[in-house]
Amino acid sequence: MFVTPAYAQAAAGGGAAAFTSFVPLILIFGIMYFLLIRPQQKKLKEHKAMVEALRRGDQVLTQGGIIGKVTHVNEDNTVLVEIADGVKVKIVKQTVAQVMNKTEPAAS
Repeated sequence: MFVTPAYAQAAAGGGAAAFTSFVPLILIFGIMYFLLIRPQQKKLKEHKAMVEALRRGDQVLTQGGIIGKVTHVNEDNTVLVEIADGVKVKIVKQTVAQVMNKTEPAAS
């Protein structure tokens, strides 16, 4: 009733225009995936593999900045770490930030 001919013409060709307006959003998501999400997933996967490979005798650095030697690996996701002579601390495996010195596996 009050629609002018200019508005009626613009509404008819909206399908292609709507797709082209989403192209920048799709490109931004693609760039964010390759720059942020994918490297973070890779880093998380490497950390999980490092934590699973912890053995007795490994020298580790915790996220709190404590350096110690693994004395016992428990099945309940905890590790017993000796931080000084006779001082042992039980920590969660996921808090190990880095394995500084890796021990060689015992020969069978």
